[in-house]
Amino acid sequence: MSLLTRQWRTPWVVVVAGCLISVIGFGVRSSFGLFLEPMTADQGWSRETFGLAMALQNLFWGLGLPIAGMLADKWGSSRVIIGGAVAYFAGVYGMALSDSHALLYLTGGVLCGLGIAFSAFTLAMASMVRVVGPERRSLVLGVGTAAGSLGQVLFSPIGQGFINGFGWQQALIMMSCFALILIPLAWMLPHGVSGSQAQNEQTLQAALGEALSHRGYVLLTLGFFVCGFHVAFITVHFPAYVRDIGLDPNIGAYSLALIGLFNIAGSLLSGMAGQRYSMKLSLSVIYTARALVIAALLLLPKTPLVVLGFAAIMGLLWLSTVPLTTGIVAQVFGTRYMATLFGIVFLSHQIGSFLGVWLGGRLYDSSGSYDSMWVAGIVLGLLAALLHLPINESPVARLSRLPSEPSP
Repeated sequence: MSLLTRQWRTPWVVVVAGCLISVIGFGVRSSFGLFLEPMTADQGWSRETFGLAMALQNLFWGLGLPIAGMLADKWGSSRVIIGGAVAYFAGVYGMALSDSHALLYLTGGVLCGLGIAFSAFTLAMASMVRVVGPERRSLVLGVGTAAGSLGQVLFSPIGQGFINGFGWQQALIMMSCFALILIPLAWMLPHGVSGSQAQNEQTLQAALGEALSHRGYVLLTLGFFVCGFHVAFITVHFPAYVRDIGLDPNIGAYSLALIGLFNIAGSLLSGMAGQRYSMKLSLSVIYTARALVIAALLLLPKTPLVVLGFAAIMGLLWLSTVPLTTGIVAQVFGTRYMATLFGIVFLSHQIGSFLGVWLGGRLYDSSGSYDSMWVAGIVLGLLAALLHLPINESPVARLSRLPSEPSP
């Protein structure tokens, strides 16, 4: 990188660009649940059909992210995100033109999933943590995750407004254009891996072997499956669930916006907690709290206040797992191959997302209710809380032999 390029790509520029990538990338994706009702009604599809498309999207997002992470660790996140933004645009635009199950699965499922993977906010966050010192990593990860939540706050009412004003097809076309804004933002990220990171460090193969033989990494990967199950099911099916229990459909859109709004606070608090307390214990508390909140939703009367209260509390717990999970990966293994190692952890998250979205539609179509999915969410939340307890958060011995990282 030239001296002039290094001068203007300051840590602040990289962090702000990464946050905006998180806002747009996550915001567009989080609005897809709003299209379930109008698309299935207009096309004569079942909820399982739409649910399977979104499940495929989550699966290919998960399958693509480790590959995107490897490319980003080798060439820098910027180039990868630019290519992903083009695929993201094509996938969302293609959803609007889909008139068959197969085409919806291809565009909304495979193409969108790969586009999200290769433009993922986690790739941007990998660039963000590399320009700050270790003592600021958890907080920066919290800020980046909070930015994604801000995207949900903004894009849920925007998406619903587009649907109400222009119909679901034009709304999808309009939403697809936001993906193109990721291109100039990605260009603002560093265009490669710095020389200090690239020299005298382990190979990718060695990094993978080290992580996969680490019990804590395996437990972290298994636990993140549950996060995906919760988040994807609620994102896609909650607006329809709200309508099923007899409430105004706008309550569903407001709920998604509330989840995003309160997760801004939850992500920031999570990032600060990771600076001061045990990250694994914080994750255990979050998963336990999720199980309790879901149980309360099942037991309490289904009023607008209860539904919005559920959304607000769940928002505090929503993506607060991300700064802590990524923080553990960076703390234990360092940042050199962070995008790759977190991509593998995230694959587990997306397998959980696939099952959460698809099973939600499948069980609803067979039983006419989402109750069994809520019960599964409670059980899995408690299991995840237990899985995180034995994790060893200490850096691997290799890191103690390396020079300490600078703090910009």
